[in-house]
Amino acid sequence: MSSVGWVLHRTLLLKLSKSLCKHTAISRHKSQRRLISTSNRYMTIMPAWVIDKYGNNDVLRFTKNANFPVIHLPNEVIIKVFAAGLNPMDVSMRGGYGAATMSMKRDPLNITKSGSEFPLILGRDVSGVIMECGRDVKYFKETDEVWAAIPPWKQGSLAEFVVTSVNEISHKPKSLSHLEAAAIPYVATTAWSALVNTGGLNKDNCANKRILILGGSGGVGTFAIQMVKAWGAHVTVTCSHNAERFVRELGADHVVDYTAGPVEEPLGALEKFDLILDNIGGDTERWAPGLLKPWSGAKYVTLVTPFVENTDRLGVSDGMMKTAATVATKAIKHLVKGVHYRWGFFAPSGPALDEIRDMVDAGQIRAVVEETFSFSQVPQAFEKVEKGHARGKTVVEISKGGA
Repeated sequence: MSSVGWVLHRTLLLKLSKSLCKHTAISRHKSQRRLISTSNRYMTIMPAWVIDKYGNNDVLRFTKNANFPVIHLPNEVIIKVFAAGLNPMDVSMRGGYGAATMSMKRDPLNITKSGSEFPLILGRDVSGVIMECGRDVKYFKETDEVWAAIPPWKQGSLAEFVVTSVNEISHKPKSLSHLEAAAIPYVATTAWSALVNTGGLNKDNCANKRILILGGSGGVGTFAIQMVKAWGAHVTVTCSHNAERFVRELGADHVVDYTAGPVEEPLGALEKFDLILDNIGGDTERWAPGLLKPWSGAKYVTLVTPFVENTDRLGVSDGMMKTAATVATKAIKHLVKGVHYRWGFFAPSGPALDEIRDMVDAGQIRAVVEETFSFSQVPQAFEKVEKGHARGKTVVEISKGGA
């Protein structure tokens, strides 16, 4: 090919490429049309808070040279982070909790060497704006305001940008700011997984059911109260005396103060329950299933399980075997008494966040933000979460502005 011909050929290819990058597609949402594009941005670094090893707050390190997230799969998006929520899970992960389990999830074939997760970015909640979409993304477009719960095996949201799967995101509630929105996704998807996926509840079968939430003033508990109350359930909660007014404002019908003494007796005097959500664990497993209605399909769902601890301590294979034996033994033990014993886990879900968004915009669920911190104050935010006793979420503002 002559040099002139090569130039003409190259020019045609460039024009075709630009045309393909701007083609439109029909989304799954009515007749909305949207751009699916590939970005020309060649950013390679960004600001972020990272850890290079597990430990206390001293391991947190701010850098302006964190690797910029890259889309590897056609169903992924890059989000410009406006706000990130912190959870007790982030504090635990900073100390190494779940290291073996998350490594297995990141690298199932054990190809990479130990410690390859570092530098690790924490932060599970995100609210922001889509910067770039993978080629198979049809329901979202650049500049869409979204929120998500980032799975703990992925790089987190304490950074200027984060990449995640389109299956894990949802359009942000219009009624919330980014700071408010960042307070909800992780606790919401955890509660949804426990109550809906594991507990079998939904808006059509929840009316008049009696629900007991043990540890109702924490993040998952406060969301669960609002969700099942919006669906028509009668909600009983255990919490401290100082939090009683707070949980009643969220919709709790009956409150038992655990600081006044053991709660088994006052709870045992009440009518039995259809479902118990246990956010406390420990000794509660001994007596709480006895508060359920026997032989009626009632379920005890606990979010405090030994799964991650087993895999961290025993390794993946032995830990999973011990976990399977434990849950099977407990399930059979309670089944012969006429109740179902279940473990609940966090599960990222864009469709669940779609439903939750509608409930938020309808005024059925509100964001509970305890305190906000700037991006430079991430260590202080971790200290706040680590101290506990909060009545809402700790949120970090990463970037100001709107979509």
